[in-house]
Amino acid sequence: MSWLAIDTTGVNCTVALRLPDGSEHVLSEPIGRGHAERLAPMVETLFKQAAITPNALTRIGVTAGPGSFAGTRVGVAFARGLALACQAQCIGLSNLAVLARQAGARPALAVLHDAKRDEVILQVWRDGQTTGPERRALNDLEARLIDLGGVDCLVTGTGARHVGAGFDDLGIENLDPAALLAMTGELSASDNPPTPFYARPPDAKLPGGVAPA
Repeated sequence: MSWLAIDTTGVNCTVALRLPDGSEHVLSEPIGRGHAERLAPMVETLFKQAAITPNALTRIGVTAGPGSFAGTRVGVAFARGLALACQAQCIGLSNLAVLARQAGARPALAVLHDAKRDEVILQVWRDGQTTGPERRALNDLEARLIDLGGVDCLVTGTGARHVGAGFDDLGIENLDPAALLAMTGELSASDNPPTPFYARPPDAKLPGGVAPA
């Protein structure tokens, strides 16, 4: 079984491939913007390096956010289309859960995504259990962290910079391709559909000021 993992939710455009023998091939470029133009050529290059065809894929994992609005749409749409063409399973990977995995087992851990506009997306893991992700304003963030994770809760992610010095920041912000591949192989496709998770609805409006569905 061969697995492909894709991340286009941040400044990097990352594609990673794991082959049946356990070997891995990874391409990652810090492009900022332009994921739509770079993603397909990078995946094609990866297939050539590994000497396989797309039909060899059995699983495709894609980061579904929270992250860049445009980048998330690009990655999810590409992964869905490729999975349909290859008859592979498509798995949505939570950016917050990927960062939590990279942090390792902790008694209490909060992963925070900087949602801008004085807000973060927050998810807490404590004693092996997790809350659902939630949007929180910065003015009540620390009280919420203590409520969910306790005073010794560790923090990480792009939003951790907004937390006071009383919380230890692990400093993990970038997604590790190895973690993406591992979760692509472990997670259930039925329980983790490739559905985008946006920090907030798009600012764009349809004619007449109607918000798109």
